[in-house]
Amino acid sequence: MRVLIAVTHLLGVGHLARAALLGRGLVAAGHEVCLASGGRPVPNLDVSGLGLVQLPPVHCRDADFRVLWGEDGQVLDDALRGARREALLGAFHRTRPDVVVTETYPFGRRSLRAEFEALVAAAWDRPDRPALLASVRDILNPPSRPEKAAWAERVVAERYDGVLVHGDPSAVPLERSWPVGEALRPRLLYTGYVADRPALPGGPRGREIVVSGGGGTAGLPLFRAAVAASRLGGGEGPPWRVLVGHGVPEAEFAALAAGAHERLVVERARPDFPALLARAAVSVSQSGYNTVLDLSAAGTPAVLVPFEEGSEQEQRLRAEGLAASGRAVLLPAADLSPEALVRAVETARELPQGAGASVNTEGVARSVALVEAAGARAQQTAQAWVALGSALDERAASGRPATLWWRDDDAAEPTMALDTLLALHRRTGVPLALAVSPHLATDALARRLEGEDAAILAHGIAHLNHAPPGEKRRELGGRPADEILPELAEGLAALRQLFGARTLPVLVPPWNRIDAGLVPGLAALGYRGLSTFGARSGASRDGLAVANTHCDPILWHGGRGLADEAETLRKLARDLARDEPVGLLTHHLVHDPAVWRFAEQLLERLAAHPGARFADAREVFDLQPPHEEAPR
Repeated sequence: MRVLIAVTHLLGVGHLARAALLGRGLVAAGHEVCLASGGRPVPNLDVSGLGLVQLPPVHCRDADFRVLWGEDGQVLDDALRGARREALLGAFHRTRPDVVVTETYPFGRRSLRAEFEALVAAAWDRPDRPALLASVRDILNPPSRPEKAAWAERVVAERYDGVLVHGDPSAVPLERSWPVGEALRPRLLYTGYVADRPALPGGPRGREIVVSGGGGTAGLPLFRAAVAASRLGGGEGPPWRVLVGHGVPEAEFAALAAGAHERLVVERARPDFPALLARAAVSVSQSGYNTVLDLSAAGTPAVLVPFEEGSEQEQRLRAEGLAASGRAVLLPAADLSPEALVRAVETARELPQGAGASVNTEGVARSVALVEAAGARAQQTAQAWVALGSALDERAASGRPATLWWRDDDAAEPTMALDTLLALHRRTGVPLALAVSPHLATDALARRLEGEDAAILAHGIAHLNHAPPGEKRRELGGRPADEILPELAEGLAALRQLFGARTLPVLVPPWNRIDAGLVPGLAALGYRGLSTFGARSGASRDGLAVANTHCDPILWHGGRGLADEAETLRKLARDLARDEPVGLLTHHLVHDPAVWRFAEQLLERLAAHPGARFADAREVFDLQPPHEEAPR
């Protein structure tokens, strides 16, 4: 496959390093990868095997992500935005990817939203649409307003095939940092942590406490507390080793080193740090993404003192997750003192043997597998749309276009979902039949539908389940016929009272099920049509015209999202060969954005093709023009 990864690192290089590691994993699996980087160039980054496209770079200053700067010292403006967008789209068109991965977006990088939106739109404009995946680390910056989370979730639900979460949900689920709604949850694909750190061989642990704090000055408060803590045990205390990053000024390092004693070593960070960590009794550190990987590779019991200056929350949330799962001890920065640090170290010694901060670090392999699966699904879906087009072409060439009709179930009162449905009906020009349960229909619904040309069908009685325990749900059964049939007659009369001439004498059984013994009595009640789901056995039954629905895009037994798109389309292509009207079935009240998007795309394609024609319900059920009074 061909994969395009779009990433922009603004402060550190972690986002880019993770994207490059994922890209190298894909290349190792035999795929072609284009890495489009929008941050500053990183000379020593390992991009072996990748096609690197450098966008005009931007960066932020002092962790202020609201204002971005170009390399010329100018604030990001429209000209720079345009140049970045064109470079990114150029990479997309040259690569022609099977999968597009956007790192952080749409959960972040909102200041670069225009270029990401252009990339997503380009993907959707392609007839053979590539799979779209978002890629995020285990912890996201929590949204400052609920609307930001709602917007990101809507974008994912409407446009993306999944979200690669590069973390371990048993340690730090995404919910710790981001509100996960029902539309987002089924799209989360946990990969484990993305790491190139192999697990270190196990062995006996020493008594040493190893303290580390990254390469900069952020670890200075931790180093100072550790130097003081090392003296608290007297001669009986454990040995301590403080590893100071090379970004700490020499004067600060010298001040720390001056506190060394027979049980304390203060030195600069060493290349054999992983081996030191693997032999340590306890690790004391902050809680960045890479720190977790180091601890997991070593399997060392850990005390985590997260960096929390300013509005920084990432490390605190990660440390809380690890502590809550029993894999580390959390010592908040506000509580840091030599005495508190000694107590936390003693607590860490009591963690279960081998637990430490162990997390799943198979993120590269798992990410590769998920990208491959998404790409394969996208290819299958593209092929299914082609197959549907071919089936329509055959009907057009034969001069016998397929007859289709559209039924939507469960309208009861005005809702935003109903407004969306009616807008789709008007936009596509496809006739619409609404199945309405008489006991649930409201006067407000009748007023809302005034001026609309949707037909009204009788959706049972009250949409209540009367099936015996253990049987599939059904309303029209499980009770004596002499109870059900009068209620069906009353229901049809009630709908005519509410909706007048728009009401057609067609019965749509709830859950598409009706006891066979009830059907012979329906014509005497005034019903002229019956509609369930699946291929019909004949055009008529007991004096009723039969027109069923065949295509339902909802995954009813798997979260009520969009069913497998390729399989839905393949089945519809087969159904178009049937010698009967083919019904499209929707349920507006439970549609998520992906279902709405699919329904719109399908209706538009079918309505525009000469191999298909949409009929209204009167034609489908062979009903004569009505003589009922006009709707109120």
